[in-house]
Amino acid sequence: MKKILLTLSLVCSLIGLKSQSIDSTKVLRDITIQGYRTMNGIGRMKDEVGQVIFAGKKNEVLLIDSLDVNKAMNNTRQIIGRIPGLNIIETESGGFTANGIGFRGLNPYQSIETNTRQNGYNISADIFGYNEAYYLPPMEAVKSIIFLRGASSLAFGPQIGGMINYELKDGANKPIEVTSSQTLGSYGMYNSFTSIGGNYKKIKYYGFLQYRYFEGWRTNSQQNQLSGFVSIKYSPTNKLEIGLEYTGLQNTIKMPGGLTDSMFLQNPKQSLRSRNWLQSPWNIISAHLNYKINENSSISLVSTYLHSQRDLVWRNEDGGPAAIDSITPLFTYVPREVEHEYFRNFTTELRYLTKYKMGKQTQSLSLGARYVYSRLKRQHGAEGTTGSDLDYTTTSAWGGDMNFFNTNVAAFIENNFRFGNRLSITPGLRYEYLNTIADGYDENEAEDSNEPYVYANMKSKTRTFVVAGIGLQYKTSEFCNLYANYSQSYRPITYSELTPFGTIAKIDPNLKDASADNFDLGYRGSYKNILNFDLSFFYLKYKDRTGTIYLNDSLKSAFRTNTGNSEHNGVETYIEMNILDGLFATKRFGKLSVYNSYAYIDAKYTSGEFKDKQIEYAPKNIERIGLNYKLYGFSMNVQYSYTSSSFADASNALFSSDALSGKIPSYQLIDISSSYSIQKSLQFKLGVNNLLNENYFTLRTTEYPGPGMIPSLGRTFYCGISATF
Repeated sequence: MKKILLTLSLVCSLIGLKSQSIDSTKVLRDITIQGYRTMNGIGRMKDEVGQVIFAGKKNEVLLIDSLDVNKAMNNTRQIIGRIPGLNIIETESGGFTANGIGFRGLNPYQSIETNTRQNGYNISADIFGYNEAYYLPPMEAVKSIIFLRGASSLAFGPQIGGMINYELKDGANKPIEVTSSQTLGSYGMYNSFTSIGGNYKKIKYYGFLQYRYFEGWRTNSQQNQLSGFVSIKYSPTNKLEIGLEYTGLQNTIKMPGGLTDSMFLQNPKQSLRSRNWLQSPWNIISAHLNYKINENSSISLVSTYLHSQRDLVWRNEDGGPAAIDSITPLFTYVPREVEHEYFRNFTTELRYLTKYKMGKQTQSLSLGARYVYSRLKRQHGAEGTTGSDLDYTTTSAWGGDMNFFNTNVAAFIENNFRFGNRLSITPGLRYEYLNTIADGYDENEAEDSNEPYVYANMKSKTRTFVVAGIGLQYKTSEFCNLYANYSQSYRPITYSELTPFGTIAKIDPNLKDASADNFDLGYRGSYKNILNFDLSFFYLKYKDRTGTIYLNDSLKSAFRTNTGNSEHNGVETYIEMNILDGLFATKRFGKLSVYNSYAYIDAKYTSGEFKDKQIEYAPKNIERIGLNYKLYGFSMNVQYSYTSSSFADASNALFSSDALSGKIPSYQLIDISSSYSIQKSLQFKLGVNNLLNENYFTLRTTEYPGPGMIPSLGRTFYCGISATF
């Protein structure tokens, strides 16, 4: 090991990694970014930021304003596609405006295995019980996005898939600044974004209002969305900051339903559903307090209340995607089905970090606690109207009316032990208490029972568990280091796994909680303003994973159960090189850089009925190659994306007539974005997504928003103008 470290250190010295110092604060387009080092939009966190320790952990940071991307449509592939191994479920044309993401062969559907946060607090429906992300902030308002891989930080929870945090802008360092951006695009897309922010004496404020309308690439896929945000921060002293934030979203989405394979090949834009509607109003209030106790210690307290819901009226999945929503002999449509889900949760997180001396070295101790109380009320299966407009009127009793309650108490502790100027080791522990209560009734899916409903009378389940982790970092030079991380993780059964959303789905009554072990080993760094890289190996052992199989009953029912254990291993690589104004120190022809983000993922079942089968939604190869060019006020990004094939279910079925299971073919895409800025106050934007008009899809589903295959967007153009004054 000593020889390896010495060799790597010599290599770094030979290529000149003793580069000029990069400040922890950089100013880019009038936005102050603190706490990490970056080059061309992507970088890494410092060892400690706020009350969180990042040393020895796999992490990335994206600076959004430095990227030429389609922010108006929150194009996930362009915006965060540089992150190696990112698998994306693209469902804008099917009923979700927030695309799901997953890493390392984990389930990307609605980001359910990833802890999703905004400004450090949770924004998904429920941290444990229903952790799906229906809301994401508009990218015009986002300053940066922070990623933590695997279970690489015990400070945020025991989740297997890691954490993603969207950091919003917080106002300019002047009394007032207004930004307005207007964007037009293909298929009736119109996006309007206006923000106002500033700093006056001891008060800093920021707010935005966004309106977006999209007629839809597919028939019956209209979207109408209004979102807003306001933040006020008050600093009576240099040590104390008190803040209050509100986030709101109101949307109305028409859902075109899913397709069979033959329908997709015939015309991926078609739809057999014209009466499916979704609304998901989202409201989040958050208050925080940051206090710097002294030069070595600080504390933060964040309390958040989420008051949101999802409302759905649709011609449900009965009959599969090919079932025609036809007129009955009474000259009416069949009644639709009505669903309501109400999310109410309160979360408080306390964090503390202190630096202390042990010998001659400064050490860092981070600890904290979390309290969460949440409630989900789910009503589904009621008969609705025979109309086509958005109408939640019910004409029958609910097929299921359930209340779920979660109480979670957690505490964590981590310490960054430094040994000399190069080596640091960060062990940590996290304790979790979780109590779940179910109350109400639901449809009985058992074929051998005459009872139409099953009842839960305040049925309670309690778990306590401890997860541990340890990180190691060795600096081979000032900007080059080796890192290794091991963390345990845990995923309790969620509400959505316990109750079938559709009548063709069934649930295993003996479902068990899942757990996993994550391991990372990597080498990362930068060389002057020329090279930025992160090369790593990962290993993930997933125990009692939850999946879907298909029964040989009369309905070919989807059955949700523990499908076995799995192992995921592979490599994640990111390499970026500045060619002009970097490798060649000239600005005469502008600035040119290229990057390559690649991941190889081998994810297979190691036990159970599907041993040696490939994990669902786990493509083996994910490659994204990009080129950035800038000359005076003009800048452009061209990105090529390739995702290899995967499977929609644990049996690795190649085809099914109803499209609920089957292969998800590989696909490759090209996205181009450009902009021209005049004195940094006026910017013109022009771009195209899916330039070659590839017909592809990323999701097969038994339930919402299908059933069936959900096509992804074809070629779309956009143009816009943005002004700051």
